[in-house]
Amino acid sequence: MIPRSAREALEETLGDRVRFDFPLARCTSLRVGGPVDAFATPETREEIARTLAICAAHQIPHHAIGAGFNTIALDDRLEGVAIQLGKLRRLEERPDCRLRVEAGVSHSQLAKFCIERGLAGLEFGCGIPGTVGGWLAMNAGIPGREVKDVVEEIEVISPTGRALRHFPRAELRFVYRALRGLAPGSLILSALFNVSLSDTDAVRAEVDRLLTARRNSQPLDVPSCGSVFKNPPGDFAGRLIEAAGLKGRRLGGAEISPVHANFIANRGGATAADVLGLIREAQAAVWQTAAVRLVPEVRLIGGKP
Repeated sequence: MIPRSAREALEETLGDRVRFDFPLARCTSLRVGGPVDAFATPETREEIARTLAICAAHQIPHHAIGAGFNTIALDDRLEGVAIQLGKLRRLEERPDCRLRVEAGVSHSQLAKFCIERGLAGLEFGCGIPGTVGGWLAMNAGIPGREVKDVVEEIEVISPTGRALRHFPRAELRFVYRALRGLAPGSLILSALFNVSLSDTDAVRAEVDRLLTARRNSQPLDVPSCGSVFKNPPGDFAGRLIEAAGLKGRRLGGAEISPVHANFIANRGGATAADVLGLIREAQAAVWQTAAVRLVPEVRLIGGKP
């Protein structure tokens, strides 16, 4: 639990933008999860730095939540402060075909901005839910294109809130669905992306194509956490799960989607335990039928799985 002095410092810094004993199910896309000691939504870099400093001074763990996609909040309490940077939503077109994008910018906001200005190169992100901060942390992408292919640098604040640093592309260690090498507890504030000049109609057409493909292949009408497993080399997790006969399998309120087997949906009243049960079933079935070990892409927070 958070000591009283830390609670008072957080309230003084953030006012009503910090809430205590907050249910994580309300801020994750799968709509499952237990409470977190504190849920903070700082609006400025100064508030972010102060929040981190308070956590460091009181030895309170902090956790970046983003938009809550690619995250499963477990049913146990999450100790510490969950920090959501959804208020950082600025986009700025720079000279020489570069675009500064803050961590809280969503795929829809990015798509609208690029369409209006005829900027190409980031359309692939419009089919990926969540925010830019999350995309960077997991090197989000689609077949043939990932964040690492378009990022020039990222802006990071240190775990204690005392230092800002800009990491150039050469110092970033992107791997499949992850960004390695940042100090644990660092928060990504923004990124500088390379784009190219195009025209509004061409950018809009590519965005529409990707969004249509997503609507036709993914269960967008129910809460989910996005792709659950990484695709193994040369294959697709969804194909393997479907081949194992688990498409449509339900456990409690959770379901392996009949639309796309690499998605687990909350059909109503699901718990994190239901979701984890399906994850383990899928791993066991795919190992038995194809001798392939499925590795989760989603992040688990809140306790031991």
